[in-house]
Amino acid sequence: ANVSGGRLTAAISAAGGLGMLGAGSAVTADWIRTEGAIAAAGGRPYGVGLMAWSVQERPEHLEAVLELKPALVSLSFGDYSQYVGPLQKEGIVVATQAGTVADAREAIDAGVDVIVARGAEAGGHGRNAVGTLPLLQAILDLTDLPVLAGGGISGARGLAAVLAAGAAGGWIGTAFLTCVEGLTSDPVAQRVIEADETDTVYGTVFDAASRAGWPDEFGGRALRNAYFDQWEGREDELKTDDTGHTHYVEGTKAKDVTRASIYAGQGVGAITGRPTAAEVLDGFAGYRDYLRAALNGGAK
Repeated sequence: ANVSGGRLTAAISAAGGLGMLGAGSAVTADWIRTEGAIAAAGGRPYGVGLMAWSVQERPEHLEAVLELKPALVSLSFGDYSQYVGPLQKEGIVVATQAGTVADAREAIDAGVDVIVARGAEAGGHGRNAVGTLPLLQAILDLTDLPVLAGGGISGARGLAAVLAAGAAGGWIGTAFLTCVEGLTSDPVAQRVIEADETDTVYGTVFDAASRAGWPDEFGGRALRNAYFDQWEGREDELKTDDTGHTHYVEGTKAKDVTRASIYAGQGVGAITGRPTAAEVLDGFAGYRDYLRAALNGGAK
């Protein structure tokens, strides 16, 4: 959300990935329709990401997605089970992000088509319970469904690693944060470029500040800043502090990186510039060289 609009989604799909349109809770159904049309214009498959808790409050988001009929819809974070059938009925592949083995079992019971093993390293919202590699292995042992790996996959080496472990693919977000086709503003992109792998934090500070409606069960991994440090440990107080809320909202509008939430995973240190989506995908395509080298008994 607020990074992947229709243009970035289309660019990723055109370059050989499956671009995902980030439909945040604050957007309108018309925004989803408009950006979805941009994503679909090139004729390549694409997907849409929705939050289950948000769809419960804004059913028009799901209606818009059903009209668009993207190749895949990701529904996570809340009770999504009632939406699986209607999406599949329209020929849409349904994925969900699982942060624990228990989450994966619920996904299997709900009848999803694809499970994303989302580790604690991942940027944005989800659980902070277990890292990508142990989670991926456990979920692969649990099911024959296709399993994608998400969290900490910052380049070709990481993609090769999860594919070698048995993942059907990588679920990648942070690597695209500064792409020129994305919605990320210049000040935010520059902060992302300057960050290293130790600069992320996990918590609910920014959710308490935004009052968007995120369940406390799902915190978010973002870049540490002065606002987070000021309110960490005081999240309940922040939920009702109008001054703190206004300070955050105004900082977000001003693209003030000391106040705004910049969601990013631990792979953020690998970002060094403003590439095109095609350049990022081209870099990931090098995973074949690492797998080949491993099969030949040596590192690339």
